[in-house]
Amino acid sequence: MSTSAVLYDHPGPRARVRNAVLSVVFGVGLAALLWWVYAKFDQAGQWEGNLWKPFAEAPTWTQFIWPGLRQTLFAAATGMVLSLAFGILFAVGRLSDHWWVRVPAGVVVEFFRAVPLLLMIFFIFYGVPFLIQGPVPAFWAVVIGLTLYNGSVLAEAFRAGIRSIPGGQSEAAYAVGMRKNQVMRLILVPQAARAMLPVIVSQLVVLLKDTALGYIVAFPELLQRGVNDLSANRGNVVAAAIVVAAIYIVINSLLTTLANWLDRRTRRRGFRVPKQTAAPDSTPAGGATVAEPQG
Repeated sequence: MSTSAVLYDHPGPRARVRNAVLSVVFGVGLAALLWWVYAKFDQAGQWEGNLWKPFAEAPTWTQFIWPGLRQTLFAAATGMVLSLAFGILFAVGRLSDHWWVRVPAGVVVEFFRAVPLLLMIFFIFYGVPFLIQGPVPAFWAVVIGLTLYNGSVLAEAFRAGIRSIPGGQSEAAYAVGMRKNQVMRLILVPQAARAMLPVIVSQLVVLLKDTALGYIVAFPELLQRGVNDLSANRGNVVAAAIVVAAIYIVINSLLTTLANWLDRRTRRRGFRVPKQTAAPDSTPAGGATVAEPQG
């Protein structure tokens, strides 16, 4: 019996008819909602050609869209790298056998998960200068805020992934003489990253979208340059918002596609048991071996 048959009962004739009717009803409702939005914008003159004409002109893209997109991608890429490093470090810290490492790591993660990201960026930009007696660039205020918040969320994802790995793998690794840092680095963390890849990618997509919160400190990201600055000159805020939203959708779709490709590639490669080269009497009790990635 397949797993899907155990987890999900195939609908019968009546259920299929009901699902089809509900799909049609919701489809009609969605189409009606979209038409209502279109009609309201049309009444307000938001579909007039002069409001959309700037997006067919090169200066709009070279002076507003591209500079904002470049800053958004740079801040997001920096935040992603730092968030992943933060998440792995504090996930391992929360799993430490030493309470003086485990407890502070838990406090840091829970604190930054609880603080709203917008408030964090605001405090870093306006509050930290009083502590360091110097200004904080808007770029670093956004990146540090993104790192602290998203890194804390990723730390919990990595911790859950590590705990989901069967304990026999750690026991086998210890049995062949590996130390705990080797077990974490070579056995647990790589498998946890693969197991939690959907959660990690979802959080990185959230991080990319959260760069738009940089408007609070006048960071010239895509939303600031592509909507606020552009519409202030052309008066086409709805058109600018739609174009910027489409750009975000394309970028996030590409990121999700890349993650799905990586997931399929790692699943195809899988894990294999290395060939036995040691003498039979050197094999750990129970014949335990440690699985390692292929390639």
